[in-house]
Order: sequence, then structure tokens, then C-alpha cells
Amino acid sequence: MSEHIFITKETIHGTDDGPLAGQTVAVKDNISTEGVRTTCGSTMLEEYVPPYDATVVERVTDAGATIIGKANMDEFGMGSTTETSAFGSTDNPAAPGRVPGGSSGGSAAAVAAGEADLALGSDTGGSIRCPAAFCGVVGIKPTYGLVSRYGLVSYGNSLEQIGPFANTVEDAASLLDVIAGSDERDATTRDAGDDSRYADAATGDVDGLSIGVPTELLEGADDGVVEAFWDAIADLEAQGAEYHEVSLPSVEHAVEAYYVIAMSEASSNLARFDGVRYGHSADAEGNWNDVFAETRKEGFGDEVKRRILLGTYALSAGYHDKYYKKAQDARAWVKQDFDEALSDADVLASPTMPVTPFEQGESLDDPLQMYLADANTVPVNLADLPAISVPAGESDDDGLPVGLQLVGPAFGEERLIRAASALE
Repeated sequence: MSEHIFITKETIHGTDDGPLAGQTVAVKDNISTEGVRTTCGSTMLEEYVPPYDATVVERVTDAGATIIGKANMDEFGMGSTTETSAFGSTDNPAAPGRVPGGSSGGSAAAVAAGEADLALGSDTGGSIRCPAAFCGVVGIKPTYGLVSRYGLVSYGNSLEQIGPFANTVEDAASLLDVIAGSDERDATTRDAGDDSRYADAATGDVDGLSIGVPTELLEGADDGVVEAFWDAIADLEAQGAEYHEVSLPSVEHAVEAYYVIAMSEASSNLARFDGVRYGHSADAEGNWNDVFAETRKEGFGDEVKRRILLGTYALSAGYHDKYYKKAQDARAWVKQDFDEALSDADVLASPTMPVTPFEQGESLDDPLQMYLADANTVPVNLADLPAISVPAGESDDDGLPVGLQLVGPAFGEERLIRAASALE
């Protein structure tokens, strides 16, 4: 068993029958589970026990699955390695001594290690797809609004979505079938528009499929990653697909725009952790401001503090238009570029991550390196589109896992599932 996969190991039994009967599921520890500790990987919520289930938890247990524990994660979803967790870093079962990716690293590791059949994670800027690629499993980031976020502890609520992990595309699609759909408790949700099952789309039929390859998402990627990517494209070509290069000029600014927006939303969302209502409360003397400051100093880790500070600065008087408004303008440009590219292609393809898994501790002293590693994943969240990461073999440089990312139009999950299943 790999180290620190779970923060809390506690079983929640589902119904006796249903489409997921007999399946075990790991749940990322920022998804609320009634009566079971939900920490978000943070000292701030170390003893927090939610009084209600998230919608996805209700749907999974109603479908017959058994939840076996709360999976480790980067603190409040802020990180790409699962090393910012207050409960220790998770090892990568597919590459011991390396990180599993993040922020949903515990969920991906649980599936890769055989600890769980399926897992739930959340994806704000690649937090499902990155660990799926690093751990050699399948991860789906659904279209914004396809899956209810009710019960998900918010980090960047205009960006994040809950999605599935599995060892196969069909199994991931089966879990998506269960969790997808509108929810009256989340006004951003809506149905995809038909009654078809996502699992039924995993036919592997890519004959005639048009694949757009954004040249910008290959720039800067490791040679071994690029080679594995083109091998996967060649595999799809051999099965009847065709590819052509496309351009997404706006992605040059996507990482900067993403982090301004995400950190600004984090600054607002995490203001609720004040030591008064719930969560950690410092044993400090003084007025409310003194206790508030000491609570957050003790409760939050360095990466969370960094993002709160930067987000607060971006939203402050005199800087809102200079940073936050410009980031939103860039976001609209990114969405426009993706929509144009997808008007000439059925799906877009790129390496999920431009690098193979980092060594443990490698990126902790260089947060910028961690931020830039998200270059291929964050544009998808800015554009509110669905994406899937599927294993694409190993890098010839170091023998470590490589993921292929496929991006589709809004609510085009079936198309992605059909294409990804051709690579299995």
C-alpha cells in the first residue's frame, strides 16, 4: 500500500444494488461526507465533520458503491503534487519516489495502487487530469455544470468540477453516468440534453474522427513526452482518425489569467475560515483581529497563504481592473480560441502534462515551476470545456507515465470517451 493515500479510512456503505454495486470508491477529502471527517488536507479543518453528504456522495452510494475513505490532496486543492497536504505527501504507486500529481493525488493513487476500483476528485485547473497522467490511470474533467458541486468545499468556484478516476475509460464513464445531471441545490448544473449513457460511448470507434493538435501545447514539453504523444496519435490514425495542427494563440496568457482568477476566488472563499464558526481556532488573546490572524497563521499552510495574499492583492482597490478584469478578458479570449478550433475538429489533443512526475520535494522550493506545469490543463477550465486524460505509454527518457489529453466541445463527453477508449 502506497504511503498517505487516505487521510481518513472509514467505510460508507451504499445500497444493495445499482449500477455500481460491489465497486469501491475513494473520495477526495474536499467533498463532504456526513459524519466522516472532511479536512481538505488542511490543519484548518483537521477536526471538521460535515452534517451532510455532497450530491455526488449521495448518488454514488445510491448506485450501490461502497466508499472506503477520504483521499489525500493538496491543501484546499492548491498544488500539483499532493505535497502541500498537512497530513503528508502521497507516493506515486506507478513511479515510487515520485509525486502522484495533484491536487487529487490521493484519489488517483488509490486507483493506481488497487486500493479502490474508482475514485472522485475535483479539477480546478487540472487537478484530475494531472494525477491521472502521473499515475497512469484515466481521469475525466466534465463540462462545467454537468456535475453538481453541492458539498464541494470551494476553492475557485467558477472553474472547478468534480469528476471520476478509473483504470479504464469505460469504468470512468460508468461513474460519470452516476454523478452527472442537474441538481436543484446547485444552480450552475444542467442536464447534457439526452438520456444516453456515457459508458455506452466507450466503443473505441474513431473512424473518421478529426483531431486538432494545438502546436502551442507541445512547446516546452519534454522530448520523451512529445514522442509518446505522437505515438498515441499514430495509434489513433491507424484506427481511422486523422489529425491536423491548429493554433490557440491565447494559451500564452492562460496560466497567468488562471492564477489571477483562481487566487482571487480563493481569497474570497477562504475568508470564511475565521476561527469562530467552525474549523481551527487559535488559543490566542487579544481582540477579534488578533485571534483571526493567529487562527489563519496556524491553520493554513504556506501555499494557501501565498494564494490568499496574491488573490487579495489582485482584488484590492486600484488593482482590480489592472489584474482581475484583464484576467477575465483573457479568459474570454481563451474560450473563443477553443470554440474556433473545435469548429474544425471533433476533439483537440495534447500531452496532459508537459513533464513526467516530479521527484518528491522537487517543486516545493519553486512554486513557479509547479504553476507552469499546468500550462496544458488550465486553459480547459478557463473555457468551461470537458477533457479526459488517458494513459499514452511511457517516456523513453525515464520510463515514467505519460498522459494524452483530449478536449471536446461543451457537453461533448461522449465524443471524448469514444476517442479515449480507442487507446486502450
